Order: sequence, then structure tokens, then C-alpha cells
Amino acid sequence: MSKYRQFIFESYAFEAATGVLQLHYVLDNALHFTESYRFDFTYAAYDEKVLDRALQSLFFMAGVSYYKMYVPPEIVVQQGHLESEQASFFSKTYQRGLGEFWYLNHMDPHTPVTFPTTVHNPEPLDESAPGDGFVVALGGGKDSLVTIEALHGKVKKLATWSVNHRPQLEPLVARIGLPHCWVERTWDPQIQQLNQQDALNGHIPISGIFACVGTIVAVLSGNRDVVMSNEQSANEPTLHYQGVAINHQYSKSQEFEQDFQSYLYHTLGERVRYYSFLRPLSEVAISEIFARTGFDKYKDVFSSCNRAFVHTSDHMSWCGECSKCAFVYMALAPFIPEKKLSALWHGKNLLLDPGLEPIYRQLLGIEGDKPLDCVGDIKESRAAMRLAQEKYPELKEKYHFDLPADYDFRAQGTHEMPAEMYKLLKDVLA
Repeated sequence: MSKYRQFIFESYAFEAATGVLQLHYVLDNALHFTESYRFDFTYAAYDEKVLDRALQSLFFMAGVSYYKMYVPPEIVVQQGHLESEQASFFSKTYQRGLGEFWYLNHMDPHTPVTFPTTVHNPEPLDESAPGDGFVVALGGGKDSLVTIEALHGKVKKLATWSVNHRPQLEPLVARIGLPHCWVERTWDPQIQQLNQQDALNGHIPISGIFACVGTIVAVLSGNRDVVMSNEQSANEPTLHYQGVAINHQYSKSQEFEQDFQSYLYHTLGERVRYYSFLRPLSEVAISEIFARTGFDKYKDVFSSCNRAFVHTSDHMSWCGECSKCAFVYMALAPFIPEKKLSALWHGKNLLLDPGLEPIYRQLLGIEGDKPLDCVGDIKESRAAMRLAQEKYPELKEKYHFDLPADYDFRAQGTHEMPAEMYKLLKDVLA
């Protein structure tokens, strides 16, 4: 049972002059938390009511970092408005997005999270035509770079945006050469202190937070489309726990994308669109495209390794020890010469590293659960390894697995993007 009864969404405030948004949360009027965001770029003209609804979206989504510390049974909203559809969206996103958290903390994965409905007849927004323009989320890895290269020169108004990690990303942003919207997120320092005491810790639906940040970026920058680079593999559960599918990438999944699109339409109408440009593709197909269109251009300024983005890092790097490094190497290996690829890891071929064999066995579904990380699904990992085994025959003796004869990593899945954007993607694939 939680030591606190209520999690309170106390207030939020945005100061346009400084670009700072502050979000305030409370546990039982005893513990007070403040999370802040600084939107550091030039603003376009924007509708105050539209911005306020975008700010509220982030206010409710970002609260998950503080809610999960003690999981109080009651949620109270003191500022902001939630219709029943919106309350249901946040209830589901918290409950499903905390799946890995329930698992790692040995909690019931059916634990209910219930947001209250606070308004039934919200004030309508002014009628206005939606704007145009695209803001692509830049994470630093290959996926977002495939999206950027595909759209660059194909759409009239294109910019990128990112949250934190400015020192690591500045060389990459300079190489891309597009306008960039910097966002700095600062969470309450009490989190670390309380985690060392009795607060619960674990994974949150961080991409859900980024989706809401992207919505604000779009409104402030005068753009319409928030473009992500989430792929097919984000839909696959990482493991099953007490009969529940646990997905480390839930807030990157197609299910979340559909839910957030419905939420946005209900909240903002046609003013902001959110979708993933790479949703129909597998990670291996994306890697093949990146090898052709982006690797040589970005090889010294990109990284997908989580350790490159820890608070103590100020530059891009690859550790060569984690599941992300292992997977990215395996996915790119069939399409990039060994010398060029291994240079990212100081000349080491990760596929031949005995120390990574346990991780590869997990990635391939041979032994244990898939790593709790943003890696490809088992079939595409096997497809990549099968291709790699043709280049490195010694891998055939290390890894034995089945792969359906009709599996094609280039086959396209479903998507949620506008028709004109899917046409652009097909042009890239042609």
C-alpha cells in the first residue's frame, strides 16, 4: 500500500519571455515537485488557447515520473481540464506505459491508474486553417536520420527538434544543416534522493512525454506535423508477466500512436498531426536504407548507444557492450563493409566478440527474454544475423535458430501517416 493517498496535478505556467514551462506536482500536500522545460528557439505567431492545450497535455503526461514513485491510489487535478476521452487516454497510457515498471518492481501489472474527468463541455477553439511545416524528432541515432534525409528537399518547411543532450547533438545538428528547436528538460532533483530511500524506480513511457513536447514545439514554431521515426519492431512485446504483454517500447508502439492521434484530434483538431514516418519498416530495412543514404554522411556524429546520452557524457560514443550497440552492429553489418562499420567501435567487430554472445542469444530469441531496450524484434534480428552469417561463416556455429522461409525484412507493415507522407516513403524505397 502506498504511503501517500493522493497524487495532485497542482499547476503549470509558461513564461513566453524566457521560454520556460514549469510543471508542479504534489503528493498529499507533503512532497512538492517541479519539472521545467525551456523551449530555446524563435517562436512564430501562435494561438494562446491552442498552446495552452498543448501545455496541459505535457503537464498530465510528464507527471508519470512523480506518480510512479509511490503509486498513490487517487489522482487529483487542481489546474487543467480533462474530458472523459482525455482522462481515458492518460489512464491507459500510464497503466500500459508503466508495464516494465510493474514487472521490475514485482507489482501487479493490472494495477489501475484512474484519471478523473474534470470538464464535460470545454470551450471550443477558434476556427482557423491548419498551418504547414514539419518538425522531426532528432534522437541521435540512425532512424531519425533516415527520416530527415527522406524529407530533406521533398517538403518546403522542415526543421528538427530534440530534448536535452545538446553537447552531444550539436555536431549532428550542424551536419544536418536544418533549423533546429532545442528543448531542455530539468526534472526535480528530489527524484534521485527519494529513489535512494523508499521511492519506486523504473521505466516510464518517455516517448509519450516526447510526443507532448513535440506538440508544443510544433505550436511554438508554427509547424503542423510532429514526425517521429518509430518502426514495426516497437510493436512487439519484450516479455510476458502475469499474463500481460510488457513492451519496453509501448509509447513508441503503433497502439500508442493511434491513441495519441485520437487524443490530439479531440484536443486540437487539425492543427497538429503526429505520426511515425518509418512505421511500415523493420529495423533491418531502415538499416539498409541508412547504409545507402546516411552512414557515410553521419558516421562520426551519430550514435544509438544509450551510454552516449547519460548525464555525464558530452559527446557521441559507442560503448560496444550494451544491447543497443550489439543490435545496431548486427543490423548494419550486412550492408556496410566491416572496416567502415567496426571503426565506430575502435576496430572491434561486435558480432565476433565472445563477451556479447549472451546478448545476441537474447536478441535472437535463443535464450532468455529480449533485452529491455529499444532493439529489433526477434524475426528481424534473426534475418540480420542470417545475412551476417554469410559474411562471417563462423557465426553459423555459434547461433542456431529458425527463420520462416517466407519472412522478408523488406516487407511493409501498416502505418498511421497521412497518404501524402506514405507516398514520400515509397519514393525512398523505390
